Formats: sequence, structure tokens, C-alpha cells
Amino acid sequence: MLSTKRTQKEVDKKTENRTVHRSLKLPPKAHFFLFGPRQVGKSTLIRDSFSEKKTIFYNLLKDKEYTRLLANLDLFREEVLALKKSITHIVIDEIQRLPALLNEIHYLIEEDKILQFFILSGSSARKLKRGQANLLGGRAWTRHLYPFTHRELKKDFNLNRALRFGTLPPVYLSEDDSAKEILESYVETYLTEEIKAEALVRNIGSFTRFLKLAASESSNVINYSNIARETATSSQSIKEYFQILEDTLIGYILLPYNKSERKRLGKHPKFYLFDNGIKNALTKDLNDPVEPKTSAYGIAFEHFIINEIIRLNKYHKKNMDFSFYRNSNGAEVDLIIETEKKNILAVEIKSSENPNQAELRGLFSFQELEPKAKLICLSRAEKMRIANDIHYYPWKLFFEEFF
Repeated sequence: MLSTKRTQKEVDKKTENRTVHRSLKLPPKAHFFLFGPRQVGKSTLIRDSFSEKKTIFYNLLKDKEYTRLLANLDLFREEVLALKKSITHIVIDEIQRLPALLNEIHYLIEEDKILQFFILSGSSARKLKRGQANLLGGRAWTRHLYPFTHRELKKDFNLNRALRFGTLPPVYLSEDDSAKEILESYVETYLTEEIKAEALVRNIGSFTRFLKLAASESSNVINYSNIARETATSSQSIKEYFQILEDTLIGYILLPYNKSERKRLGKHPKFYLFDNGIKNALTKDLNDPVEPKTSAYGIAFEHFIINEIIRLNKYHKKNMDFSFYRNSNGAEVDLIIETEKKNILAVEIKSSENPNQAELRGLFSFQELEPKAKLICLSRAEKMRIANDIHYYPWKLFFEEFF
């Protein structure tokens, strides 16, 4: 097995002449949080967006930096106040490791002690949200960065590669063997070590077993009792584990559609991991390509599309709300999109090139509940068509029209 260090050198060599322009534009004159899972390119985006000569970096992943500031928070304030006027931005990477630092930052902003802007990046929002950290009283904006989208990759995008390896930057731009090494290292060390480092769970063994099951159940309706039984833990612990994955930006909870928010929260949700490659690494499905016309391909395609929609909604500030539909007779719709203008899109995702209407009964069931909803079948078809109230979209055309 290649070492992580060697793999990263290979990645750097391969990608040094391949620039992917990210959709997210960072505000040049504002304090802001930048959240995203590890290896989505937060540090790279910051360095590409701001002059290195005018920016100072604090990396809290480095033990020396972390322990130095942990021992004496006053050092940070004193160092910031001593900065030259030529410094315009102060970057603090992995801010969730030292939430108390936010009090110092708040003081410096509130008292107009500095001329610089703070950039606060992190791969977890849990300690900040759950620990009642000082989030700067609305004085800092929030931005999210995700793995590459198909739009960012442009001509370099390959659907089958994205379904197999996902689109984390160092993974997607690597050769297959290196991509596998990076993903396996990510799930074997980072995911469990991140949880362990933040002391989020007491039983790391139970959580590791849960993580593999969560990956295999990704995109399915969550059955807390079944997962609890298979991991020998309680249903309440499983619910907390899923919340940890969402708070640490590893996945998303998708609630069932219901006009009543109370009833929506009371039903079993779905869960999606943030990247296809991470899911495949956890389920040990990286070795072989995902073949079209198989159930695995259909699941991977749905997973990819859901992630793309979530990412582009954030990047383009569409303010859409997402849920899924399932009635008591088992009729389902993969995604219900409620737009900012209160329009409703019912989206069924099919990986075939010519979806059969018989597979889309969930859309007609939802139409009975919401007659004004636009019914959409998103697939790998080459051209758009309309039949029996259903709009059949080639998947890229769907994104062009709605995002």
C-alpha cells in the first residue's frame, strides 16, 4: 500500500497543470465561515482567492499551533494586533478544534481593533453548533464548499468515474490506483479519527460498525431499529450517530414530504453520504466499475444526482427545500423540491436512457396530493420529451434549466 505522503505527491504532480475553477466565489471584503468536509479544497480555494503576501494562516490541525494557542489564547489577540497594515486577511483553518478562539475574534471585530477580515474554515460544525460557540453575532457570513460538480469539471467530467470514485478533488484527478488509496485512507483513518478526536462518541468500535451500515443504507429510508440491532446498540444512539454524520458534514438527512412540519419530523428520513466515492469505499465497492443497467448503477446515479442538486442549490443560492415522498402503499418519489417561489417539483431519478412510465407511478401518486406539482423524470436520455404530464429531462439539461 502506498503511503498517504507518497499518494499526495503523486496527486500534486498530476494536478499542478490542471486547474479546476470552483463555482463558489469567496467574499473579498467580509468575515466568513467556510465549511466543507476534508479534502474538498477549502485551503486551495482560499489561497487561490487571496494574495499570499497579504494573508496570514493559522492551521489548527498542526499540533504545535493548536497547543500553543490552547495554552494561551491571549497570544492570538496580541499577534493579530501586531500585524502590519499590508495584511488584509487572517485565515484560521479547522476553527472547530478551538471554538474559544471565536471569543477573541468577536472582541477584535466588535471593538474595531483590526483592519483585516477573518476567514474561518472548518470540516465540522458540530462543536460550534452543539457547544454554543460564539458565531460572531451575524458578523460573519457562511459559505459551503463541496467536492467537484460536473459543471466545474466541464470537459474533464466523466459520469462513470464520478459514480465509482466520487469527485473529491485529490481523488477525481488521480489515476485509479491512487484514487482507491486516497479513498480507503479517508474512510479507514480520517472518518473514525475525526470522530475520535472530537470525542463525539464513547464507543468508537460501535460507531465504526454503524458507519459501514450507514453507507450500505445510504439513499434508503432509515430503519433505526434494524441498524441498532446489527450494531448491538440502542436506536437512540443510532439517531445520534446519524446526527453526528450530518454535523461533521459527512452526509445529509432528507425528511419525508408532508405539509405539516411536525409530521415531517416524526417520520423516518433518508440519509445520503456527501460523495459517491466515500460510499463505495465504506462498502468495499471500489475495485470494479459501476456497470449500466444494473441496480448498483441506478443507486449510484441517484446518489450522484442528489448530491449535485444539494451542491448547486447552495452555490447558486436557490434556497430550495428538499424532501422525498412515500405513501402507505409504497409509492415513492426520489426528491421533492420546493422552490423559493413555492413551486413544487416532483423528481424521479432513473439511470436508464429510456425510462418506462410503469416505473413512475410514484409521480402520479404525488400528483393526487399536489395537483400543481411539476412531474419530472430525470435520466440519461439524450433529448427532452413530455408524455402524460411527465417531463422527461436529460440530467444535464435539468441542471441547466433549474440551476
